[in-house]
Amino acid sequence: MITLAAVFAALTAVLSQISIPIGPVPINLALLSVFTAGGLLGAKYGAASQIGYVILGAIGLPVFAGFTAGPGIIFGPTGGFIWGYVLAALLIGLAVDLFGTTIPTLSLSMIVALIVVYLLGCTWFVFGHQYTMQQALSYCVIPFMLPDMIKIAGACALVNRLYPELKKIHPR
Repeated sequence: MITLAAVFAALTAVLSQISIPIGPVPINLALLSVFTAGGLLGAKYGAASQIGYVILGAIGLPVFAGFTAGPGIIFGPTGGFIWGYVLAALLIGLAVDLFGTTIPTLSLSMIVALIVVYLLGCTWFVFGHQYTMQQALSYCVIPFMLPDMIKIAGACALVNRLYPELKKIHPR
């Protein structure tokens, strides 16, 4: 499970680079990895995977969108979203640990986790960096809603397909 957590930290780093710069917050595929990590690995290892991702970026490895790194990114305007990855994987993992990997459980937990990422990211964006809530919503939520729903659908499909295989080698 530790190895899989490391793999998901690396996968989040890779998927962060597949991005479309549309303003201060780029659209990227990182949440696909975050949601899948929580769904497959559960709360403990799902969150650990994203903590690993944050640590890699904090120590200077260019794992954040646009091959960026360092404390300036995790404490900058978009840092709340990066911290939100940890909470998202934790919340999804808790739901899976408690209720299993049914599509309704996965979908609902991923939607709740996405809302938490949006709330944390927008709050950070507004209060720490002199943006208005209207700017935060227009930069950080509205352009992302449809792409993030597609990521949720993809993550649900991946977890639904991969979880039974993972359970064969590591029953929880």
